[in-house]
Amino acid sequence: MNQRLLPLPRQRAQVQHVSVLMLDLVGSTRLARDLPLEHYAALMTELVQLLILSCEAWGGTVLQHQGDGVVACWPQEHTPQAVRCSLEAPQRVARLGLAQQLGVSLQVRGGVANGTVITGEVGSQITAYGLPLNLARRMCDAARPTETLVCADVAEWCQHAQAPLAFALRRDQPALRGFDGDCQAYTAATREQLNHSQMKVI
Repeated sequence: MNQRLLPLPRQRAQVQHVSVLMLDLVGSTRLARDLPLEHYAALMTELVQLLILSCEAWGGTVLQHQGDGVVACWPQEHTPQAVRCSLEAPQRVARLGLAQQLGVSLQVRGGVANGTVITGEVGSQITAYGLPLNLARRMCDAARPTETLVCADVAEWCQHAQAPLAFALRRDQPALRGFDGDCQAYTAATREQLNHSQMKVI
């Protein structure tokens, strides 16, 4: 029996050089177990809304949001904004009103990667495909609570732009599945955070 393949949908796709940010809540499974479902759902809704607004306030385009995470991108020349958005997110999330009412402490972590993607629309949602999304995900997964991990290209762009940011090669290099041996992870910080830490800047 012959099977006929449906034609691929025609859509405008753009090749872009971007900075991709992944923000993710730490310990969401534990929260889902500990909180009543309606409280958990309300908390996740407020959290995701806050992260979306934070990304947009820094000039980012939100690509997707799912459960407890948000993915956004910036033009590559605006890489410092992506990093600063990620570094600001833990403080914003820690002040989330509903979390304080429920007596829970929220922590997020971030990963930022640069590279080439193809963007387009799926339904009415802007989406992107390319290695930077995978690398940002791996960086985010490997980050400690409230930490932002970035790849070397992100650190170089920020230094070239003379952004008020600092980067340190993480001593215990995480295993980045699919990128092992190809990428190194750098911890990002603002200059203010650097003054209160023991980071050795690259």
